[in-house]
Amino acid sequence: MKHKYIRLIHIAKSQLNIDDDTYRHLLQALTKKSSTKMMTIRELEKVLDNLKSKGFKVKPPKKAGKITATEPVHKKIRSLWLKLADAGKVKNRSEKAINSYVKRITGVEVMDWLTEKQAMIVIESLKCWQARI
Repeated sequence: MKHKYIRLIHIAKSQLNIDDDTYRHLLQALTKKSSTKMMTIRELEKVLDNLKSKGFKVKPPKKAGKITATEPVHKKIRSLWLKLADAGKVKNRSEKAINSYVKRITGVEVMDWLTEKQAMIVIESLKCWQARI
């Protein structure tokens, strides 16, 4: 999961045209570390949130229907979604439909971008939905 945050941070650096010195200074000011590789997930989230506040916008991948979320929490979300579909409570089993649900619950457009906390909120909401069946 760490590598996804690092990738987004580097994309943000490019999109915002931040030079390397300014970028290193930003990392140091926010986390006391000069490299994203040394950071924890919380620190990476802090840096990404800061870059978003400076105007960085995360764009969904071009193939939004393709399965790209492969972390264990993403697999759990997908599994719960498909169980609801098997029970007839969800009509659309696609990745796009899962991402729409994730966006409705968390405001995050693509499951890949969920933080651990947001993923747990989605998992719990799906579990509650299952319990009502």
